[in-house]
Amino acid sequence: MAGKKLTCLSCGQLNRVPEEKLASGPKCGTCGAPLLPAKAVEVDAATLAKAAQNDDLPLVADFWAPWCGPCRMMAPEFSKAAQTMQGRARLVKLNTEEHQAAGAKYGIRGIPTMVEFAGGREVKRQSGAMQEPQIVSWIDG
Repeated sequence: MAGKKLTCLSCGQLNRVPEEKLASGPKCGTCGAPLLPAKAVEVDAATLAKAAQNDDLPLVADFWAPWCGPCRMMAPEFSKAAQTMQGRARLVKLNTEEHQAAGAKYGIRGIPTMVEFAGGREVKRQSGAMQEPQIVSWIDG
């Protein structure tokens, strides 16, 4: 059975979605949550690790914290980028204050930092706040 593997960002269940269904708003077979949400989704460390390891679509994580001014400025831009990239990449957010071990695990030295995962490994990272067109261009780059 061909298709793309996608980890549900709500319940963590691994789903397989046929290529032709990617554009039609696939939902998790376990909890019914959208697998390709039109906005950035807040995840925990375990969900990020599972999705980074298993997903067939690129996964871009924004490591941020609520007290960080540039992070708060970038948040709406990151969500706009998630909508633009819908179906081509999934954008998630990880709060490094709530998940300090994850920040350490991924070697996050400054925030906001975006990390793109593909094929189970980190492919690139970028620190500093960016606007939606810059984020999309960086992901596509």
